[in-house]
Amino acid sequence: MRPAQRENFQRLLTPRHIAFVGGRDAAIAIREARRRGFAGRMWAVNPRRDTLEGVACVPTIADLPEAPDAVYLAIPAAAVTGALGQLSAMGAGGVVCFSAGFKETGDAAAERALIAAAGDMALIGPNCYGLINYVGNSALWSFEHGGWSPGYGAAIITQSGMFSSDITMSQRSLPMAYMVSAGNQAVLGLEDFLDAFASDPAVRAIGLHIEGLQDVARFERAALRALERGVPVVALKSGSSHIGAALTISHTGSLSGANELYEALFARCGVISVSNPSQFLETLKLLCVTGAPGGARVAGFTCSGGGATMLADHAEKIGLSFPTIEGADRGELKALLPEIATVSNPLDYTTPIWGQAEHTYPVFSRTLTAVAPDFTVLVQDYPATGLDDSKVFYLNDAGAFACAASEQQVPAAILATIPENMDSDTRRMLIEQGVAPMQGIHEALNAIRDAAGWSAARARILSEMPAPLLRPLAEAALTGLTEDTGKEWLRTAGMPVPAGRTVTAQGAESAAAEIGFPVALKMMSQHLAHKTEAGAVALNLADPAQLQTALTQMSNAVAAYDADAVTDRFLVEAMSPPPLAELILTLRRDPQFGHALVLGSGGVLVELLGDAVTLLLPCSVAEVKRGLEGLRLAPLLSGYRGRPAADLAQVADAIHALSRAYLQDCAKIAEVEINPLFVYPDRVVAIDVLLHRVAGD
Repeated sequence: MRPAQRENFQRLLTPRHIAFVGGRDAAIAIREARRRGFAGRMWAVNPRRDTLEGVACVPTIADLPEAPDAVYLAIPAAAVTGALGQLSAMGAGGVVCFSAGFKETGDAAAERALIAAAGDMALIGPNCYGLINYVGNSALWSFEHGGWSPGYGAAIITQSGMFSSDITMSQRSLPMAYMVSAGNQAVLGLEDFLDAFASDPAVRAIGLHIEGLQDVARFERAALRALERGVPVVALKSGSSHIGAALTISHTGSLSGANELYEALFARCGVISVSNPSQFLETLKLLCVTGAPGGARVAGFTCSGGGATMLADHAEKIGLSFPTIEGADRGELKALLPEIATVSNPLDYTTPIWGQAEHTYPVFSRTLTAVAPDFTVLVQDYPATGLDDSKVFYLNDAGAFACAASEQQVPAAILATIPENMDSDTRRMLIEQGVAPMQGIHEALNAIRDAAGWSAARARILSEMPAPLLRPLAEAALTGLTEDTGKEWLRTAGMPVPAGRTVTAQGAESAAAEIGFPVALKMMSQHLAHKTEAGAVALNLADPAQLQTALTQMSNAVAAYDADAVTDRFLVEAMSPPPLAELILTLRRDPQFGHALVLGSGGVLVELLGDAVTLLLPCSVAEVKRGLEGLRLAPLLSGYRGRPAADLAQVADAIHALSRAYLQDCAKIAEVEINPLFVYPDRVVAIDVLLHRVAGD
């Protein structure tokens, strides 16, 4: 935001007065402001009504008694630009523009005019539900809304109006600070809200529902500032499927990039990525109530063997650990538990002491002392309304658990196995005690894992802050180069390639003799991007006779595949010995994200495994090494079953050096794909390369 916009955004966020401009929709917004408890002045603008919901109307914007801090605008699209111009000229602070009919319907010119008319006002929308301030009790909102705040909470920004409304109605007791339905983001975008809320002391976490980003580089900067300030950001990215991406484009006018590039962006700047709405809300709730734990060591308690097993099973799958209880600690706990109980972590403390705080508190406390966990959980499914006779026993154990966790300063959650088995009164009571009321075992454990991962990522990223992303280059027509030309570029960039020569058929035998048999033979043609399919590759040719046979067969096969692809240019190369592993490596430009490096299992495994990691550029050597370690073929690089191990640091250095060479030449070189890249214990070799350059360069 510009400085004037930032000042006006604060006026919009905490207004002294609100002007509601419009008819039926403006009347609903007045009711929602009252529902939120807004105590400031309210004015209404409507030339055909005397009042809106009891608020006296003036006929025009010019008749307002003074420049309003906030405006709710719900009028026909054709009148919006004129209204904004009037509001800007009189010094209004900010506008929620509910009106639709702009970029989302294809009318980009109308949206450009709207942006110009807004001037320095802070404008949310158009085509949005609006803004709710739960902490300051103000609302410019288009429909009935729920939600609550204990004085702190999550700031949530969504690109779907209905989803934002759904969140306010959720039965999750998520502490809320602010809700923004961003709409078309004509003036203020998701990046602006992210940056503004990260410095708000009432905001303990930020939730983003993303259909598409307008400025990836600005998002990165805002997310990194949030990371520096210690405010976790949780993102739910929709539009990752082909159908979902198409719907995103038609729904908001935002372009949705490839899911892998978004995940690379989130990893780069410490954003927690979740895959469904329930996980989104539960993760935000845990972060707001307990904060992020420093590690992934957990102490778990249940009053059921089945619950303990469920905890252990899912934790093992996602990388959480339940440290064992050993030695004297084990003996002391045994003395505190009924005879039928088994000392373990997770611990089933069994029903004989259930609901008796004088017995369960010592068990909780002694276990936490023994385990010294980063986080602790208690599984409790509360009785339904009307079946309350036993609830006191649940609450007794909950209170004992909360007390033990507080005394030992361990962040804590009580979680229901089945999400709906925790009533709102209990959820509120737990939050008051600093215990997160989590709904669903998997959701709770996933949230703990991701929150702990955020703590680790924050420490790592802040110690090696990534270089800023490069701005995307303009899209351009591309020209494919033959493999020998591509390998010459690789050789210049410092990437090893097999010894080889480009010759005519007549010169192939002498080239092979010079290089040394066995050799590989490949026909060079710009029409042969995939040479194997055309029969344009022959391997392990052991002598001149095999070479001559291959030349004849290759020319015939390519002619049958595509007569225009046949040439008299051949690459003769030394055969490379079998590697430890084969990688695919791609360097490419993207019109939204700039440039990316993709690493994965190479050769024939590319399509079979889909094992790949994407890094945005520029990246560090450490990021490349972590990417390699995250691949499923990583064990092959680490000495699988007694085989030699690759020097991963050396491999990462070579790949990183190639990425730097690509960035230096990216104005001309648009894409480099090496498949396979052979990995040996002491080196890498690019066996095949497909290189595209910008046409005309």
